[in-house]
Order: sequence, then C-alpha cells, then structure tokens
Amino acid sequence: MKIAAIDIGSNAARLLINEVKINNKKPEFIKLNLLRIPLRLGMDVFTIGKIGEEREKMVVDSMKIFSDLMKIYKVDHYRACATSAMRDAANGNEIIERVKEASGINIEIISGDEEATLIYENHVAEGLDKDFAYLYIDVGGGSTELTFYENGKMMYERSFNIGTIRLLNNLVTEDNWKEMKDEIKENIVSKKPIVAIGSGGNINKVFSMSKTKDGKPMSSSHLKKVYKEFNELSVEERMTKHSLREDRADVLVHALNIFNNVMSWADINRIFVPKISVADGLIQNIYSQLQHKI
Repeated sequence: MKIAAIDIGSNAARLLINEVKINNKKPEFIKLNLLRIPLRLGMDVFTIGKIGEEREKMVVDSMKIFSDLMKIYKVDHYRACATSAMRDAANGNEIIERVKEASGINIEIISGDEEATLIYENHVAEGLDKDFAYLYIDVGGGSTELTFYENGKMMYERSFNIGTIRLLNNLVTEDNWKEMKDEIKENIVSKKPIVAIGSGGNINKVFSMSKTKDGKPMSSSHLKKVYKEFNELSVEERMTKHSLREDRADVLVHALNIFNNVMSWADINRIFVPKISVADGLIQNIYSQLQHKI
C-alpha cells in the first residue's frame, strides 16, 4: 500500500510518499519520496491578510506537480492539510477550490489543535523511558504546537500563533510571548524530569549540523550557543558559513528563539530530534483510519 501526505505550511509545502509493508505483523513505513517547495505563504498572509496572486499561482502549480507524482507512484490513499497561513488567509477557501479544479487534490484546513495531534500521531514518546515526561515542540512558520505527554497519556495540547515567518515580519507581540509563557508554567509540570521532542525543518537542520548521533539528545545549552552565533551573523553570512538555503538561513534564528524560550519556561535541558513532522503524522493517521475500517 502506498500512502501520501501533503502538508501546506506557512513556510513550505511538502509531499511525503510512503510505502507500507507488513513485517512480523507490524507495519513498516518506507519513505519513497519527499518533496519540499518553499511557498512562504505566511509572508503574504501575516502581512496583508491573504495569499497574493504570485503565491496563489505557486500553490496551484505545486499541487499539480504533487498530483502528478502521486499518479506516477500509484498512491492508494492521500490526505492534504493546510495549517496556519491558510487558516488565516481571507482567500484560503477560494484557493482550495482552484487547487481542486486544477489538480484534483482536496485540501483540508486544519486547526492548530489538530496540527498538534498529528505530531502526536508519530507515537515517538511511546518508545521512550517512562521515567520521564515529554513535551513535543513543533515549530512552524505560522504557529508553534505543544503537546505534553506523561505516563502514556496526552495531558495537554495547544497551538500558539508564534512562528518563524511571523517573527521574521515582527508580528509577534509581548502579549503573545506572555500567553505562551503563562500556559507553559501552568500546564507543563511534572514530578518527573521533562524532556523535549522537537520537530520541524529548522530543528532538524540544527540537529544535523550538531553532529549529534541519531537517538541522542541535544542540550539546551547547545541550542543557546547556536542561537547566539546565528543571531550575530547576517543572513548572507549564515548561508555562506553553514551552506544554508536563504529560506532556511533567515528563519533558523527565530526557530531557535522559540525552542529556547519554550525549553527555558518548561525547565527542560534536553531535546530529542527524531525527524518527525506533520506529514509523518498524516501518514500514520491515514494508515490508522484505514485499519479501523477493516
């Protein structure tokens, strides 16, 4: 069985295609293709309230490509979800109609809470030490999703309109930060030590740059050190020194700022980065729904 997930975020759109094979009665998810297109919808939506003509055309053209790829791979099931930017765009529903007409792809606009739940669908914490509590932190272009997990149960989930594209455009207020801080202080508490699980393209990039071994955590002090270094460099210097694309170099420092704040407020000093995403969660969600129908 082949399953595809389309995640249309505020910074980029991703198509993930997996093949699911049953191995010892357990599903094995094999990645066949991952395509990322930096649409940057948030640059329009968070400043003018809608998606402009140029980016609207990029969305439609990208979905045509995604549709063709799914046909080539003979995908059996897919789900396409749009998050923060499309939620906030005045013309979001019009663009969804255009995409449907041009590519046949049905896009759902999902809430911040559902976005947080999709990250949780990856079930990473289930395989980790039960002596700890875990906070999933998913940092996107338009929002940050927090999911707190303790004793095998989800205890708290919340989406905040604090994201890298919003920060890049100076659209996050002190009140936004205070709300997040107060929520964390009140809800992310445990008698057990709390460990973070990070997701999103930026933390994945920081993890790969850190040369940390897979399965090992990065320290909060390392994230602070990287933030300090990047904050003192221009975008061009970050690109040159660390071989980064421009659309990663300009937002990475803002992502680190969010991770550092969340971890500090929750009193967390370690973060695991298991390469999970909304797209991965969507794949898991589709497979789970199919199993319930059998």
